[in-house]
Amino acid sequence: MDTNKNTQSVGAAWGMLLLASVFEVGYALSVGGSQAFTVLSWSVAAVVFFLLTLYFLSAALRTIDVGIGYAVWAGIGSVGAAGFGSVLLDQPLTLIQTFWLAVIIVGVVWLKLADSVKLQGEAA
Repeated sequence: MDTNKNTQSVGAAWGMLLLASVFEVGYALSVGGSQAFTVLSWSVAAVVFFLLTLYFLSAALRTIDVGIGYAVWAGIGSVGAAGFGSVLLDQPLTLIQTFWLAVIIVGVVWLKLADSVKLQGEAA
């Protein structure tokens, strides 16, 4: 198997997963702004972000293991929604909530590192 091609496809999959995560943040914020889908513009944005996040997540999961990919996607989406919700929607974010969001970020980084080709090669 061509290791360079495999590395590129894995890199592309992680890029798609990152895009899916960004769209997930957009979806979460749009759902919040839609006020239970009663505001048309926010509701349309929510549907668009939802379709984009599903597409890019499913494309990424063709290469990345489902458990790892979903955990990273959900983690980035959660942290992003909490952070941007605090800034854009004036939602409160306490110090303890910030601490636990930081724990999620550390977990996401470790999951990505654990999926790296170099670490997998050392484990074999």
